[in-house]
Parts: sequence; C-alpha cells; structure tokens
Amino acid sequence: MRDIAERALDTASYRAGYADCRVVQRTVQHVTVKNGAVVTVATSEDEGIGVRLLVDGAWGFAASDRLDGASIDATVERALRIARASARVKGKPVRLAPVRPVVAEYATPVEQDPFAVPLERKVDLLLRTDAAMARVPQVSVRAASLEFVGERRYFASSEGARIDQRFVESGGGFDATATSADELQTRSFPNSFGRHQVCAGWEAIEAMDLDGNGERIAAEAAALLTADACPSGLMTVILDGSQAALQVHESCGHPTELDRVLGAEAAYAGTSFMTPDMLGSFAYGSDQVTIVADATCAQGLGTFGWDDEGVPAQRTVLVDHGAFSGYMSSRETAAEFGRESSGTMRADGWSRIPLIRMTNVNLEPGDTSLEEMIAGTEHGVYLETNRSWSIDDRRLNFQFGTQNGWLIEDGRRTRLVRNALYSGITPEFWRSCDAVAGPGEWRLWGVVNCGKGEPGQSMHVGHGAAPCRFRNVRVEAA
Repeated sequence: MRDIAERALDTASYRAGYADCRVVQRTVQHVTVKNGAVVTVATSEDEGIGVRLLVDGAWGFAASDRLDGASIDATVERALRIARASARVKGKPVRLAPVRPVVAEYATPVEQDPFAVPLERKVDLLLRTDAAMARVPQVSVRAASLEFVGERRYFASSEGARIDQRFVESGGGFDATATSADELQTRSFPNSFGRHQVCAGWEAIEAMDLDGNGERIAAEAAALLTADACPSGLMTVILDGSQAALQVHESCGHPTELDRVLGAEAAYAGTSFMTPDMLGSFAYGSDQVTIVADATCAQGLGTFGWDDEGVPAQRTVLVDHGAFSGYMSSRETAAEFGRESSGTMRADGWSRIPLIRMTNVNLEPGDTSLEEMIAGTEHGVYLETNRSWSIDDRRLNFQFGTQNGWLIEDGRRTRLVRNALYSGITPEFWRSCDAVAGPGEWRLWGVVNCGKGEPGQSMHVGHGAAPCRFRNVRVEAA
C-alpha cells in the first residue's frame, strides 16, 4: 500500500499544488437467516486508490481498482485533467486550513477477531434467534442478520502525512413481524433498519444477546396487533435512547455539517437552518442539551485516529447547554472562517471523494433516569425504536414514528399503544427538553445507512444518547 501511494504522489507532486491519496482494502461478510432458513452467506472484498489534488485552486479527483504502475499514473492524469477543467470555471480558489502532517498508525481495539469466528457459530446464533422468535405464533416473518467489516486505509499527502489505519466493525440484529387479518406490526432489536453496529470484534455480538431477546421482542410485536392506537394531542414525550439518537442525527448532526451550510449539499438532501450568523448566540435547545461530535469514543462507528485529510480525531462541541456553538468542518470549509478543521472528512471507500460526515454525534448524558422521568410525567407517551422519519430540506420541520409506544398516566407506564407519531420544529423541540438520563443509561448506537453526496455515499456513523423528555409535543396515531 505504501508503494502504491508513493507512486501516486510522485506522479502528482510536481504538477499539483497539493495532492493526497487513499489506498483502501475492505472485506465485508454478511449472514442472514429468514424464517428458519439460511438465505445469505456472502463475503466480498475490494481494493483501490482514490487520488485528490489541487491545480490552480480547484479540485480534481479520480479513482481506480487497478493498482499496477501504469494504472496509478493514468488515475493521477485523470485527476489532473479534471482539476484543470474545474479551474477554468471556479469561483474563488480553494484554501486549506493548516494541519500538522504525521506518520502514524491506528487500529480498532478488538478482543475477538470476528473473521476468525467459525461461520457455523454465526449461523447457529441466528438460527437460535429465529427459533426464539418462532415461539410466538402471531409472528409470521422473522429475519436476523450479522455483518462484519474489516478495512485497512492508508493515507498519504504531499505535505508529508503517512497514516496507516485498520478498522473492524461488528453488527447484528433481527426483526419480528406479526400479522393478523387486518394489522401488521414489526418490532426490531437492538435497533431498527437491519442491525446495530459498532467498531469492535465478536465480543460486541455476544453482548447484544440476540437469541436471549428473540421471544421478548416477538411478543411485543404480537401485542401491538391488538394495542390501542396512540392518543393524539399535545403531551409529554419521552424518547428511548435509540430514537433520541436518530433525532440527534437528523436534526443536529446533518444541519451542523458545514458544507451543507455553505450550500454544497443543496441538490441532494438539503441545506441547513443553522447559519453562521447564529453561531454562538442561537438558542438551539434548553440548558439540558449538550451535543458533541466526538471521533474518540470507544466502539463508535465514527471513531478513528485521523480523518481522510490527515486531521486528528477530536471532540467538537456543537451545542453547549442549549447554545449553538460549533460545526463539523473540513480543511477547506474551516479556512473560510479562519479556523482549523474539526476532522470530519470521510469517504465511503476508495472510489469516492471525501465529504464532511458525522463522526459520533452524541447527546451528552444528564443527571436523572428513565424511571424518574416517567414518575414526573402526568400525561404522555414513552416511545421506543424508530419506525419512520421525515424532515424538510433545512432540517427544521420533522415527523418521526416509532414501533412501540407506552402510555404514561399519573407517573406510571400503563399500557402499550401502537402507530405513534410525533412532530415538531427542531429548535422548539429541543428547547422543550427538560431532562436527559444519566451515564448509566447512555449508550452508543451505530447507524449504517447515512446517505450524502452525488454520486451517493453511504456512511457508518455513531450516536450516543440516553432516554430524554420533552414537554408539550404534538403526538398522533399514524
């Protein structure tokens, strides 16, 4: 990998004002069981190089999965041609905030290499999980899966950075779908939309206890078939940690990506209401709300040693006790404001140019507990596990649905309700937050389907959150 990177930089260095490259090798294993049958056992591997460079203040990027000398030279030539063409129509020239180049290594801490665990053991776990769900007769569709990612990423720049990083991800989860003559309900574990994933080894899968939770989650899906519809009106809402994590992702993570703020993302997924004139003065939330982008969290999918510009992992405060205080930035966007990069540039593999992406965007824990929040609620709902989401292109108006809802009456969780929706306007919603559970209930969640960019990139990101309470929220049934 080092020789490949040096060849690319040697070819580019005397013809570009700046150049960097990433040589990436990735292995992905996926195992799926559905209704008692093994339906997927697949392992894929790929490798390639992505070259990014500046000519006359404009970017060029090219990539290739051919790593012989002639192909590397041709990839650099293609990036140079793109940069020269871009320079003819550029606005102001690109400037990069400074960074100290390092020669360094990083590796995900792993107790048990998931790729060394026998396939039979993985299949057996999923079949046991499936069998546990099958004990509930109303559950007609059962699906369980595991995924493992191993990646080596070598970064080199014309400024002298040489960074070798190795990452390991382990993920798993299941869905139980119950049906009746006129209703269908799904419950997921540990999270919805496929699985929960972290940067760790097989030990993370064991900690999930998939088979130990199969029957319980399936029974909840069955119970939802006959549960009352969620009541409508203004009421107190308590979100579980996984739903709070998605709320953070959509309504704080995306709008604090500085390229969105500057207009670079408008065509695909919108811009942001969190404009620079608000920085340092805008009341995003209540004093209970502190949100950080932290690339140093143990096991986070957004955890690394250095980003794809060679900027070190760091912790950036986005919202400080309610006050909007920071962005996720790149070297280019940070230079617009005379600041240093917050180290959030990442690419989905070797074939994509890096973009500003969330690292681990976390709601910091508070000083209460879920039970105390419920006890202090006269009329409301406790909502668990995302079912649907919708948010406008400025990240202001939103509506989310959850799989599970529990009615809260006079400080007690009384009965299950189904098809709950809640909606709001981002700053009004976060200003209504009056409690966040403490460190004992805080958990780091993994999101594996964060989309951004054209052509599209799907990034793995992390979100830490604990149950949290919001007053006077509009709730209804789907």
